[in-house]
Amino acid sequence: MMGLLRKAVTTFRRRTLDIKDPTGWNGGDTKPAGEEVTPSGVLGLSAAWACVNLIAGTIATLPLMVYRTKKDGSREVAKDHPLYRILHDNPNSDQTAVDYLEFVQSSLEFWGNSYSRIIRSGEKPVSLLPIRPDIMSVDRADNGRIRYRWSEDGQFFERFDDTVLHIRGFGGGPLGGLSTLSFARNTFGLALATDRAARDTFSNGMRPSGQFVFKEWLTKDQREMVEQRLAEKYMGAMNTGRPYIAEGGLEYKPISINPEDAQMLETRGFSVDEVCRFFGVPPFMIGHTEKSTSWGTGLAEQVLGFQKFNLRRRLKRIEQAIEKRLLTAADRAAGVTVEFNLEGLLRGDSAARAAFYKAGLNDGWLNVNQVCAWENLPPVEGGDINRVQMQNVPLTEAGKEPEPKPAPAAPKLRVVGSE
Repeated sequence: MMGLLRKAVTTFRRRTLDIKDPTGWNGGDTKPAGEEVTPSGVLGLSAAWACVNLIAGTIATLPLMVYRTKKDGSREVAKDHPLYRILHDNPNSDQTAVDYLEFVQSSLEFWGNSYSRIIRSGEKPVSLLPIRPDIMSVDRADNGRIRYRWSEDGQFFERFDDTVLHIRGFGGGPLGGLSTLSFARNTFGLALATDRAARDTFSNGMRPSGQFVFKEWLTKDQREMVEQRLAEKYMGAMNTGRPYIAEGGLEYKPISINPEDAQMLETRGFSVDEVCRFFGVPPFMIGHTEKSTSWGTGLAEQVLGFQKFNLRRRLKRIEQAIEKRLLTAADRAAGVTVEFNLEGLLRGDSAARAAFYKAGLNDGWLNVNQVCAWENLPPVEGGDINRVQMQNVPLTEAGKEPEPKPAPAAPKLRVVGSE
């Protein structure tokens, strides 16, 4: 009885708050191009899946570090800070840091918002529990604070902004970011409709690539027999290319691809470009190389642009939201910051890493042991000293005037005959 009462109360609250259905987005589903656009349907598009998988996977595998600024202006990794283990290793009892960050970024890509419950012990955060964005209702309470309400696992939750980590996506206001599912529904609907048309065209293996021409009109029985024989012997991929025996004045005439099919193929390629444009991903990075070369410096520049103009702003949103909600006033006074380490993007590029290390070592802003630590190598003796390229002297000795050498003693003169 109590279970039925709890279920009824939860259902009433869901209807009262107008919490969105898990298959919808802001404003509910529509059917552009005759297709119902849902998150699961959009993920069925290979281009959308690849774009979200690329962005979320790249961000989730970057090290998310907690730093503490020293009095001399240098920074050190604050491994003793309680937030370090949450962000770097273990956000909650069920997920790893990669799992959690992939969920966060996937929510941002589709719904424009990511939500997590903040579990604290006193002022210290101890866990982050992710919340599906499609079940969240956000408004501003009478006291001016932002209020979050949702129902999950038979429970109703009402929390305020001090206990919810809310990361907003592109173009959003205080209540939330803009939903890609909502604003790109026409593009997604067209892509789904095109895929359905292609699937229906090639589903039975009987695409009309030719026609059989009879000199005489066929009777009803003859027509049914011909259609049945064709379906039995030539339908399906296994029978493709099988020869046909023509008799009785039968003539076969091939049909070239019709304009509708040609336009459908072009539309499918155009849909990939449109989906990539919404997510800001170069098409070649998800395997769409129709209009670009598959090698060369041009692609390297596009990858660099993707890191600069696409990933960086996404990383900054996550960093600032975490600092705003999870750092205390004492943390800020102590110079604690949260930042992704972008050097992880260079791990697979040996030439770029070597050039970076060489510049740092030659100019004196890196030392040998710092490079060894990043490359997981043991430190070397004397490697903690920063050096400059000229004469390779210790950096602390650069610019000092050399100590004057004592003048050599004058030779003694001996006067002949003085003895």
